[in-house]
Amino acid sequence: MAQITVVGKNARTIELDLPEANKHVLHQVVTWQMAKRRQGSASTKTRAEVSKTGHKMYGQKGTGNARHGDRSSPTFVGGGVAFGPKPRNYAYTLPKKVRRLGLAMALSDRQQEGNLIAVDGFAVNGVELDGKTKSFLGWAAQQGLDGTQSVFLVTDNELVRRAARNVPWITALQVAGLNVYDIMRHDRLVIDAIALEPAQEDTQTGEAAQ
Repeated sequence: MAQITVVGKNARTIELDLPEANKHVLHQVVTWQMAKRRQGSASTKTRAEVSKTGHKMYGQKGTGNARHGDRSSPTFVGGGVAFGPKPRNYAYTLPKKVRRLGLAMALSDRQQEGNLIAVDGFAVNGVELDGKTKSFLGWAAQQGLDGTQSVFLVTDNELVRRAARNVPWITALQVAGLNVYDIMRHDRLVIDAIALEPAQEDTQTGEAAQ
């Protein structure tokens, strides 16, 4: 049972039954995410699509040269490409259970390393943040976030996301955008405590939101 300390106006400790991180599962989920993000727009022209004459270059016999048809053959510079890439969709299906398990493991990994900060209200000296970057940096300094490590900020507080979006070492998303890839590529995770508490029952069965 993982114990997570919540900072903010209602400081407390919450317990989550998180699975032990497995590199293979995390790799599977991240690879699936990146495959879905691929644009898949690479395209080459076949010999039927290049702008070349379709006439036979010279006679089939008697020249002493190799037999050729037209200039669009892949053997010539400027000719078509044989088996080249065409626009395609790289996405594939990963079982929902694996995706949810991967998210729970990513949270577990950050918690075990001491790089998970659960927050219940963003305030400095009892004053809620006003959407200004300066006030957010003051809050971040109180939590030991000084820019030496990258931070993944997950909160539904629009003012906090607005204040953090100009900070180069912070990536801010809504709770609905929580994902394994962004968790793993940042050094620290700052997340709304309320986003973790409903997940306690789900992570036991591998059903945390992806």
